[in-house]
Parts: sequence; C-alpha cells; structure tokens
Amino acid sequence: MGYEEAALRRVRELKNQEKVRILALETSCDETAAAVVENGRTILSNVVFSQIDLHELYGGVVPEIASRAHMEACDRVVDQALREAGMTLEETDALAVTRGPGLVGALLTGVNCMKGLAFAAEKPLIGVNHIEGHVSANFLTSPELEPPFLCLVVSGGHSHLVEVTGYGEYRLLGQTRDDAAGEAFDKAARVLGLPYPGGPRIDKLAEEGNPEAFTLPRPKTEGPYDYSFSGLKTAFLNLVHGMEQRGEELPKADLAAVFRRAVCEELTGKAERLLRDRLDRGERPAMALAGGVSANRELRRRAQEMCGRLGVPLYMPRLELCTDNGAMIGAAAYYRLLREEIAGLRLNAEPALRLI
Repeated sequence: MGYEEAALRRVRELKNQEKVRILALETSCDETAAAVVENGRTILSNVVFSQIDLHELYGGVVPEIASRAHMEACDRVVDQALREAGMTLEETDALAVTRGPGLVGALLTGVNCMKGLAFAAEKPLIGVNHIEGHVSANFLTSPELEPPFLCLVVSGGHSHLVEVTGYGEYRLLGQTRDDAAGEAFDKAARVLGLPYPGGPRIDKLAEEGNPEAFTLPRPKTEGPYDYSFSGLKTAFLNLVHGMEQRGEELPKADLAAVFRRAVCEELTGKAERLLRDRLDRGERPAMALAGGVSANRELRRRAQEMCGRLGVPLYMPRLELCTDNGAMIGAAAYYRLLREEIAGLRLNAEPALRLI
C-alpha cells in the first residue's frame, strides 16, 4: 500500500476518533511557527520564532533571508512544540502545513519539511490556506463559534469581507481594489520613519496622538463592501511631504493617529453596512475579525462599539493568535481532515493561493 492510500485510510479512521491531535507548521513569511492542536479547538502547544530582528535592518522582509532562517528554525520549533505538548511525533495523528499564500521560498521550506516528516512517520498531511488559518484562529479563542458568520479579514496582503458558510466554505462579499490595509499601515510607517514592523509601530504611536489633528479624504468604491486604500495612502504621503517641504516638525503621534483612524473607519464602515443589510433582511449575523491587523487597538475598539450598537455578536482572536502562528493552521487543518482533504507528497507551495 502506497503512502497516499495509507494516509487516506488513516484519515477515515481518525474521523471516528474522540481526540485528533495535529502537528502544524506555518512558514509563509517571517515567523517560523509550530503547534499541536486537538480537535481544531484546543491548543496543546504554540511556538513562534520571530525573524523581526533579522529584517529590521532592511526595513522589511527580505525573502532570501526569511527562507534561510526558516530552514534553520523548522526542526527546533517542531521539536519544541512536541515537547510542550508532551508528545512525540509518533503520538500525533496528522500533520499540517501552510501551502500559500506567502513568500515562495518560505512556503517551500515548510512544505518540504512537513512532507518529509509525514512520509517518515507515515502520517496524513493537510495543506492549509494561510488566510483560512487566520479565520480559524477564532475557533481557538471562541470554541462556541460555528458557521455561518461574517468575517473581516485584514492583513498585510488582504482586506476582505467574507461569509463563512461552513467549515472550509467561503463566499467573498467585498475586497480591496488596490492596497490592503496592512500594506497601507506599513507604507505610512515608512513615511514617518518608523522601524519595521510598521503596522504595530503605527498602532502604538497613535495611542499618544490626536486623531482629529488633520483631515484625510475617505475613499469611494463601486462595490458597497469593497475597500480602497491607495488614495488614502497617497493623501497621507502628500500631507507628510508638504510639512517636510515647509520645514515643519512632524507631529508623528498625531499623524499616526489620523491615519489609523482613517483606515479603521473605512474597515468598520463597510462592515457595518454589511451587517445592517443583513439585519434589514431579518438575519441574525455574527461578525469575526481575522488577520494580523485584527490586533490593531483602534480596529478592535471600533468593532466592539459597532457590534454592541447593532446587537451583533463579535468574535476576535486573542492577540497572540492574530499574527502568524501554527495553532491557527492546526485549527483549519482539522476541518479539512474531516472532509478527507489531505495532501499527497506532490504538495507544492502556492504563493498566490486565493481563499475563494
């Protein structure tokens, strides 16, 4: 019996097993992360090795450096995740890995690592969409959450409004037409001379500033739930450069607060329009946040205020689960396993993989 046939047979056995423990690896960008997750809801271990110090000198992620760092860290984080879970590789039931989207070299490092482990240990392997992992982080923070629900996915490369119609099933309702919110935060941070990573630096600095110190235009989009951040980013760039050309000292905290408010107003404004439309149709929607930008304090406050005012349940990942981590990949993998969606040894990295 070949590896793939044996893996499928094992998966069918696991579907009737009381506890299924998945060892998951995430290497899509600049964090090497491994975790052991039980039944898609319980974290037994969650280890993250960050590369921030390696990339800070360059002001952003350098793909070649990221790939090399993943190669050096994969074995360590997997071993540590198993130790913290009190398990051996043989005691896990299945393995999972991020297959995309992300940096191709970083993804390949993780994919090849887990393919080798899966073959050597004769374990089923599940390939996971990175964005689906972010959505699934909510299952770890809120075990009571079940589809259907609406989700605002906000990260460095994605700004989506989606409907989670079932486990692993999504319907796209709105998306950015140019830059993503996380990308806009990073570019604004560079304009202000803030070090990498820009998004969290903007968020922290904005807490000290006046969000009404300046006015930025609000973008308009054709789709009722679509986003656009390119014009907002350009307006901010022009504001800062104009002050510099006049020899004015930059009030960086105020500028950060103004830009953060503009982005978060746009994000929650479209989400609120979607919620109101669903409520007007007599539905009882729930809303979730997902992605690295869901750690943004202003966004979390605005989402809580919005959902409280509308009487809509809000789910947000714990802060440590907002950024890239292995636990979210293990959570998503569990529901793929239940659908018998396993990967063979031909699994490859897909840097432009789409959620929908």
